[in-house]
Amino acid sequence: MQPATVGADFATITEAHRRLYWSVAPAVLHQAVAEHANLGSALLADTDGIARRVIASALTESLLLAGRIQFFDLRRPEAADATFVRALQAAGEADDSLLGAAVLGHSAFVPGWAGQRENAAERMRAARTYARRGACPAELLAWLHAVEAECLTRCGDHRQALSILRQAEDTLAVGSEHPRPEWFTWFSATRLAAFKGNTELAAGLIPQARTTLEAVLTDLPETDGKQRVVVLGDLAAVEAAAGRPDSACALLEQALDQLSVTWYATGMERIREARRALAPWQESDAVRRIDDRLYSWSATLSSLQR
Repeated sequence: MQPATVGADFATITEAHRRLYWSVAPAVLHQAVAEHANLGSALLADTDGIARRVIASALTESLLLAGRIQFFDLRRPEAADATFVRALQAAGEADDSLLGAAVLGHSAFVPGWAGQRENAAERMRAARTYARRGACPAELLAWLHAVEAECLTRCGDHRQALSILRQAEDTLAVGSEHPRPEWFTWFSATRLAAFKGNTELAAGLIPQARTTLEAVLTDLPETDGKQRVVVLGDLAAVEAAAGRPDSACALLEQALDQLSVTWYATGMERIREARRALAPWQESDAVRRIDDRLYSWSATLSSLQR
């Protein structure tokens, strides 16, 4: 059996990975997180009592982070789905229903982004059931609303998505007596507005989307480079939809600058979506400059490797 201190030691590394996510290259960090998770799985068999529960909770967070990197940063949805299953098993070992809700909420993105509405809805029902079992803070409930709204947006139901986003805003406004867990670092009122702006764009509400996304861009902290790429890509798509290709290209230049600092596959997808919206102006100098950057030797090779 391992000493009683092993749980805290393992959790300390998990916490460090949580902070490193915002700046370390995804492929590099994923390798470290995956090996750390393998260690945690092995340690579960050699611990009991409090140490075992601490390791199980930290292992859940590590596997959740690994799945997030696979899905959002590297765009490997099948691998992410398998990792989320492992994360849910670890949450069961920890008997932590809020971590279970977080894992299930993330797992809903996999069918949701693939347009599989019923599968996404079933996972969201499970996530909300787990959330009700614990002392769930308002932020986590609002995030679950936002996840469901994004899945609905991907499935084409923009009206229902906007309705659920209003519920999320109301949930945040009311708040709750329960504090947010330390591991819940990926959501805020600004992130909720980013969800909303993307849905407004998909719904064709161009003026509203511009107002929402410009406010998000102003409010985002400088350290949140990955979300900045996404918002800049969405704003570029807004400008393209409004018939303003030069403004769209200027925003895409900013997005590509940020992407060169920290790779984010989801951000690159938004950039490419905005570029497709610029097809009517593809012979212009501004759009050609974007293509030169999108299809440079390094950018093309990076995309294929990832």
